[in-house]
Amino acid sequence: MQKETNNWFASWFDTPYYHILYKDRDYEEAQLFMDNITQYLNLPDDAKILDLACGKGRHSIYLNQLGYDVTGADLSENSITEAAKNSNEKLHFEVHDMREPFDQKFDAIFNLFTSFGYFEDDNDNIKTLKAITESLVEYGFAVIDFMNVPQVLKNLVPEEVKTVDGIDFHIKRYLKDNHIYKEIDFEDKGEKYHFTEKVQALTLEDFERMMEEAGIYLLDTFGDYKLKKFFKNESERLIMIFK
Repeated sequence: MQKETNNWFASWFDTPYYHILYKDRDYEEAQLFMDNITQYLNLPDDAKILDLACGKGRHSIYLNQLGYDVTGADLSENSITEAAKNSNEKLHFEVHDMREPFDQKFDAIFNLFTSFGYFEDDNDNIKTLKAITESLVEYGFAVIDFMNVPQVLKNLVPEEVKTVDGIDFHIKRYLKDNHIYKEIDFEDKGEKYHFTEKVQALTLEDFERMMEEAGIYLLDTFGDYKLKKFFKNESERLIMIFK
């Protein structure tokens, strides 16, 4: 049985199975989002962008292809080792804890695809928000792209089996203690594995409260990757722009 650490994300994201399970994520949609958001923010051509919680760096690579100077940062050493194979003079990767500010400042910081709300302690969320703003230039923008909790809960699939690369991933989802849990069980090469993902069920109101505490000005919210208006009960995503 796989031993689970306290920080589930530190172990699960470091396994090859995480990348197998999620390899079919829609990257075209992600690229459309990045096209839209960089245009909306009207970033200068040589803007410095931080992709915070970048995983294996697919979005960092795409942003770099758009011409930006990009740093991808993630807590997972395995992911960063993988991502760093794509480095060039305007694309860098480093292992970094998002609760800590960077030693350089960026024109824009992107935190994409629900890479927030993993910590046990609410103070860590506030710390992260403060670290983001401290790592921005004076007129810089930050973008957090989070799930839209009311919509997710309305459409939560309690159980399913997803087969990828010959592995049957048995997935259970539920809400408990204001966290959305995903239990993942599977077998590979005779070994049994069990992982749990859990993300705080943070709503726009929660973010507004935390941002106020962190001294952040929320500029705009969008409900999907085409940057349509945010509607609490229907929108696919909760995308927040702040400075």
